[in-house]
Amino acid sequence: MLNVVLVEPEIPNNTGNIGRLCVGTQSRLHLIHPFGFVINDKNLKRSGLDYWVHLDVTEYQNVDEWVKQIPDHSRVFLMSSHSEKSYLENEFQDGDWLVFGKESVGLSKEFMARFENHLTIPMSPLIRSFNIANSVAFVVGEAKRQIALKK
Repeated sequence: MLNVVLVEPEIPNNTGNIGRLCVGTQSRLHLIHPFGFVINDKNLKRSGLDYWVHLDVTEYQNVDEWVKQIPDHSRVFLMSSHSEKSYLENEFQDGDWLVFGKESVGLSKEFMARFENHLTIPMSPLIRSFNIANSVAFVVGEAKRQIALKK
């Protein structure tokens, strides 16, 4: 199972869509507080539809709480538009941690300094970033493709 991590998500619709994606791809969702919404927000539930009850989701009160339970920090991959290595160049494995920052500013420099693996999604210079739900779908799709090829 892949582990999708959202650090301080701000928009309930995005988190709902990502939750639905996680159910569909049999991935775990990890949410790190603070959130920009209440977890029972109607927009979150609307985006996740009735799939939210099937979601394997864990909430953490802060980054340190989340970091303590990661068994292998070398399998944590931070997604950032400021990184140079494309996620398409990476070799993913079952159990990897795919980390995405808050919608407005991404991952902080302090957070980025905690882990070595930084990846980006190639994009046109006409945009700053992709929507986070789309970004998660890109990366999870590629990771699942690679994992399936290894079986």
